Amino acid sequence: QVQLVESGGGLVQAGASLRLSCAASGRTFDTYGMGWFRQAQAPGKEREFVAAISRSGRGTSYSDSVKGRFTISRDNAKNTAYLQMNSLKPEDTAVYYCAASLRTASSSPYQYDYWGQGTQVTVSS
Repeated sequence: QVQLVESGGGLVQAGASLRLSCAASGRTFDTYGMGWFRQAQAPGKEREFVAAISRSGRGTSYSDSVKGRFTISRDNAKNTAYLQMNSLKPEDTAVYYCAASLRTASSSPYQYDYWGQGTQVTVSS
């Protein structure tokens, strides 16, 4: 089992950058594919895929809405995954969650076994 704790969220202006961190407990971090998802605080908004990274870190994938602006990475020695977010837009405002998958790093939230509690990112215009 792994516990995930996100940090790094906050309130920024459009165009700014933030880096989110996801610290994982346990010694088997490199056996998990990692993903970042977000959920806007509005009725009917579902959890949305943002980015994913393979166990080794060599494979990454992104949603079209963040491609070219966000970068996912991981440091297996530090048991931490990151999401570097540049050129932030008001539509990026959401609670951001990291997740760990025993199967594969996927865009589907149903492939993930463990979730963090989330960190709020708010981008003002």
